[in-house]
Amino acid sequence: MYRIILASESPRRKEIMNQMNIPFDTMPANVTEETIGNNPEDMVKALARLKAHDVADRIHACSEDLIIIGADTLVFHMGQALGKPKDRNDAIEMLKSLSNDVHEVYTGVCIIIRRNNNDHNNKVKNDEISFSVSTEVVVHPLTLEEIEDYVDTMEPLDKAGAYAIQGGFGIYIKEIHGDYYNVVGFPIAKIYEELLARGINIKKIK
Repeated sequence: MYRIILASESPRRKEIMNQMNIPFDTMPANVTEETIGNNPEDMVKALARLKAHDVADRIHACSEDLIIIGADTLVFHMGQALGKPKDRNDAIEMLKSLSNDVHEVYTGVCIIIRRNNNDHNNKVKNDEISFSVSTEVVVHPLTLEEIEDYVDTMEPLDKAGAYAIQGGFGIYIKEIHGDYYNVVGFPIAKIYEELLARGINIKKIK
């Protein structure tokens, strides 16, 4: 039986796991979130891998089989990565750039499957799954007043791209093309699919 560890303290990711009735524990990664790579897919996968391996490296002796999930989300617009805004003005500028335009949200996921082999002196075998998911998001035209009112709710200050689609910014989203949960920051359907292909049904872990 596997124990799932989410390498994140993100309320959004924890909420998605709870909504899907998937049991899990959290152990936040302690890494510097610096973008690495030449394209969006490589950047988010590298950051997700750093997080998953940081947690895996901190778990030493353990008799349980583990599934460690690291994830990282970035917003890309006109070839630029938009992380979390530095302050109020930065958030306003980000949203002004996204207004009346199309951008992409990329989430990288790294899953480490750690199996303890009790027949061979408790040797540990690690398998790793790494992938990224992208979703296209179209934003309605926004007035400066709408942007400032939203930023003043404080909601966007800890969000990549300075907005939460599941929060107060949802009213300004014209349409999306792709996985909604990916925009929230956790493509749970792809995670489920990848593990199921390896014989692990995370919906049936008790």
